[in-house]
Amino acid sequence: MGEPAGRITLWAVEVFAAIAEEGSISGAARRLEASPSAVSQQLANLESSLATQLVDRAARPFRLTPAGAIFRRRALNILGEAALARAELATRDLSHLSNLRLGMIEDFDADVTPRFLSELAGELGSCRFLLETGASHALTAQLSARSLDMIVAAEMGGTEPWMEVHPLLDEPFVAVTPAGREADPAKLADLPFIHYTQRHHMGRAIAAHLARHNLQLEHRFELDSYHAIMALVSEGAGWTIATPLGVLRAHRFLDRVSMSPLPVPPLSRSIALTARRGLLGEVPGRTAHRLRRIIGSLVIAPAVARDPWLAPLLRLSGPGEER
Repeated sequence: MGEPAGRITLWAVEVFAAIAEEGSISGAARRLEASPSAVSQQLANLESSLATQLVDRAARPFRLTPAGAIFRRRALNILGEAALARAELATRDLSHLSNLRLGMIEDFDADVTPRFLSELAGELGSCRFLLETGASHALTAQLSARSLDMIVAAEMGGTEPWMEVHPLLDEPFVAVTPAGREADPAKLADLPFIHYTQRHHMGRAIAAHLARHNLQLEHRFELDSYHAIMALVSEGAGWTIATPLGVLRAHRFLDRVSMSPLPVPPLSRSIALTARRGLLGEVPGRTAHRLRRIIGSLVIAPAVARDPWLAPLLRLSGPGEER
């Protein structure tokens, strides 16, 4: 049954925004956990209510019509106001928060994310969680598109006015070699360099840093898997540049690799919790406080115990922490 003539529903607006972002009915349906037929019907209802075509269905991917481009700007404002209203009501008492869409950097998969979700689930007993893990640039894009509420990711450089950023962790990049090998380019000449993929922000940052310091490293392998990289290093097949988080994530190889300072000037990155400003009240700040405690216990303490030289470089950041 269609919507009454002229009536615009919030669900139809959300469907339209998802179609505009995904470029297809099927992509929007997956995001919204709805059937393609239901998504298509909501789009048709919305266009009927507005008496105009919003999407060019003949294009692949779908393209917005000029009217669709105008309405999309209004749609995002409508959805933002709706999210703000829900947040203002929910954050009076966190236990009443019903849905939370989280993005977590892959580096935390092994330890931090499970502990964090377990604790959060205990506090928010009636909340339904959607967890997305991935690379920092992908999570940032999803937060910008409003498909996630909060993300924990590496800072990409520069912030937008809509971002609420809570620093969590500063960590150095380190040289990772087979156990017992020194991170001296002259002594590693016979050992291939294994590059973290330059399709991701971290790989590009490493490549740019090496280029700035005129260190040309020929490499046969460029991989996006920490476990695959650490497996190769542990077998003596090469060495790499990574972060302590990346090394600790592949913990079964820890006794067969060594971490040491870079053979070039230092490089570091910061990890932060980011949300859309003002939409979740005190939730982002309280969540960041919880994460700092978990990261200190599960990441920093074991890393510094294993490699004491990391102590001044691998540290919590944020209120009350030294940066």
